[in-house]
Amino acid sequence: MSIQVRTVGDDDIPGWLSAVGGGFLRPPEISKEDIEFRRAAFDPERTQGAYDNGRWVATFRSFEQRLTVVGGARVRANAVTTVTVAATHRRRGLLSRMMTTDLKAAKERGDMVATLIAAEYPIYGRFGFGPATSATEWAVDVPRAGLDPRHSVPACGGRVDFASPEEVREVGPGLHDRWSARRPGAVSREDRWWERATGAIRLPSNPWTEPFHAVYRSADGEVQGLVTYRVNDNWEGKRPKNTATVDQLIATTVDAERALWQFLCSIDWVVTVQTGPRAPDDLLPHFLGDPRAAAVQSSSDLMWLRPLDVPRLLEARTYAASGELVLEVEDPAGLAGGRFLLDATPEGARCVPTTRTADLTLPVGELAPLYLGDDSIVRRADLGHVREERAGALSTADGLLRTGRRPWCPDMF
Repeated sequence: MSIQVRTVGDDDIPGWLSAVGGGFLRPPEISKEDIEFRRAAFDPERTQGAYDNGRWVATFRSFEQRLTVVGGARVRANAVTTVTVAATHRRRGLLSRMMTTDLKAAKERGDMVATLIAAEYPIYGRFGFGPATSATEWAVDVPRAGLDPRHSVPACGGRVDFASPEEVREVGPGLHDRWSARRPGAVSREDRWWERATGAIRLPSNPWTEPFHAVYRSADGEVQGLVTYRVNDNWEGKRPKNTATVDQLIATTVDAERALWQFLCSIDWVVTVQTGPRAPDDLLPHFLGDPRAAAVQSSSDLMWLRPLDVPRLLEARTYAASGELVLEVEDPAGLAGGRFLLDATPEGARCVPTTRTADLTLPVGELAPLYLGDDSIVRRADLGHVREERAGALSTADGLLRTGRRPWCPDMF
């Protein structure tokens, strides 16, 4: 019997979820609670798998998402997740078949881009994806940070207060909406995201430990920041060696961001603050009296993009300067390739197909590190990934695409 690649029906969910667990090296046993949780958000048209001899051997799912681009617009994205192929069924084209079906459907729906979090680097480039955001994790040595814990009260007139899970569910979505409008690379969060982050939904597959929540309010009472963190209990020789690990920290103002990091570094008995994944140009180290007290633990790519509609995508973002570029975008899959004229100004942009001679030639996946501003096009050309066809085109593109801050996606999906 040949391997079937097909959508997943309601009766298939338990077996499909078991295959997901196995693919991510988790126990394949699936609880009733996990099944019902997944079933509540189940979209059979966007859930696929490969079925062989009574067993699911590959899994794939996508869902609707909004991605913030440079300038604050939120574009329709096709978020790809739960991608697995069993070790017994590698090199049989199963992922290629599922990805091709999904990207074609996303293109037909009118999605501008596909997104995913790449667990492994070499897999997704062949499908037209490229790394678009990066993340850096720091460990702050609190005693070295140079912050006086006696001055933990924000100097800007605001205040930090502990918050209950119910309060986080009330104020968090609005805060995130305001924050994400200012941060290219941010993605939308559903209500279920907040329910899981605050323990309203608890699953056997993810044992729950109650975290701490704190919010920052400005002098006029506006919620401008939120942090969720957990603290271990570690003492050595009657001395505290506790670590506070941040689950999330978002802030709409620098004052709020600074105050929340000051708060974390002022907690009694905490000697280390693990930041979790942050933007690679995060301000945190420079909030400290000694920036070297924040030691980098890891730094890597995170969210990948796959353009599906190049003209609409380029028109959706803003540009810091004015200029014209003719881009030859190569896409062997036939989804988003072509030659396009970008006419950009700080007031808006127009991008249309053209027969004019190309200024720059690049694979479709190379738009990913450039589109949100995570990398320099000059650097990509030096690496041999972008070809300059007209002298000076790289300089023009650099002036158009450059951003003041690098993009950041704090969410795994």
